[in-house]
Amino acid sequence: MEKAYPPEESSPPYPGPPMNYGGVAPPQEMYHQPGFSPAAPPFVAHQTVAHVVVIPALQDAPGQAVCPHCHQTVVTVTEQKPGLMTWAICGGLTIFGCFLCCCIPFCIDSCKDVEHHCPSCNKVIYLYKRL
Repeated sequence: MEKAYPPEESSPPYPGPPMNYGGVAPPQEMYHQPGFSPAAPPFVAHQTVAHVVVIPALQDAPGQAVCPHCHQTVVTVTEQKPGLMTWAICGGLTIFGCFLCCCIPFCIDSCKDVEHHCPSCNKVIYLYKRL
């Protein structure tokens, strides 16, 4: 024989499907969290907007860019400068005994690095390095 316990001494209900499958579910009590007031307005965060200047992929030819110095949209002015690739080719020609040809890379623009300048403020916007 099983003992019947009074309803106030029964164990807490199992958190699963309702016990009365066909009937109406009993109303559940609402527990309040400490420090939380349901009538309080929601927290509103202020957002900070940061402007980021993205330099496009400038290479050999002049291109359109926003100057980070004067903040104008400009078409850059290019200037070729000897860089690492120029000196590497010169050194390679010297090592292989072509002393008379070692200055040729300094005369070829496709061996040099390219500096992109702003036509408004004449500051360097981007340096395209070949190597």
